[in-house]
Amino acid sequence: MGPAIRFIRRAPNARMNWAVDGAVLGLVQGVSEWLPISSKTQIMFVSTYLLGLTFGAAYAFGLFLEFATLAAAVIYFRREVWGVLKALALRGSAEDKMLLKYLVVVTLVTAAVAAPIYLYFSSVSGPVVGLPMIALGLVLIADGLLIRAARERHVPSRGLADLRMRDLVLIGVAQGLAAFPGVSRSGITVSAMLLMGVRPRDAFRLSFLALIPAALGASVLPLLASRHEVLAAVSLVSPQGLALAAVVATAASLLLIEALLRLASSRRIVPLVIGLGAVAIAGGTLGVLAGYG
Repeated sequence: MGPAIRFIRRAPNARMNWAVDGAVLGLVQGVSEWLPISSKTQIMFVSTYLLGLTFGAAYAFGLFLEFATLAAAVIYFRREVWGVLKALALRGSAEDKMLLKYLVVVTLVTAAVAAPIYLYFSSVSGPVVGLPMIALGLVLIADGLLIRAARERHVPSRGLADLRMRDLVLIGVAQGLAAFPGVSRSGITVSAMLLMGVRPRDAFRLSFLALIPAALGASVLPLLASRHEVLAAVSLVSPQGLALAAVVATAASLLLIEALLRLASSRRIVPLVIGLGAVAIAGGTLGVLAGYG
């Protein structure tokens, strides 16, 4: 296997077949990407167990698998993507141009913040993931309480047109910090926008749209900076397993995006956000108990 062999911590005992590996990895990626439990962290845990990878290899592989959730986001938000492409060609509507500005600013700031974090964690031997997830869960619960208080006081909420450049930069910083193991991209960006007073449905929608360029970069960066780790993981999953993981992750993502946006548009948004916070706290607690404090 050449240089890739050093990224395998142990030879897995009684290797599962590629169908089981692919289905499990795809389901974990497709579900956890949209919940505040850090998809890359869950993929790290699962791929370390299934494939016997070191932390650095599992971290790179977890980012690489985001190509599947990228596909789901492009499919679901195809009208918005088409509008952004028209705006690039100077033919889009005012809303398309606002969305293009949002994505460009948030993505550039995300890249500046996330790249050094990725380069560091792809080379270390073990993560601290539990405590960041617990902290994020507490923030989400606070968000839920703030939403309820704002509704009771009839405080006006904001949309994309109301976001200033400072807001876009802060959203980009929040998304960039999700490169830390244990920090959920969707969780931290939704939390940031809810704290800014953005309408819940718009917060979820804008967070999911920001995933598209971020996931593209997250999938490409490991190939450029950590290709040996990624190739080691792919060789263990097999091309068939990787293809199955992509299909399962895409299907699960489409279902979850629809469900979350429906809930975010309803009166159940407060229990939804508080429930997501509880999920993050539970996931972080499990990480601490597993020794990934």
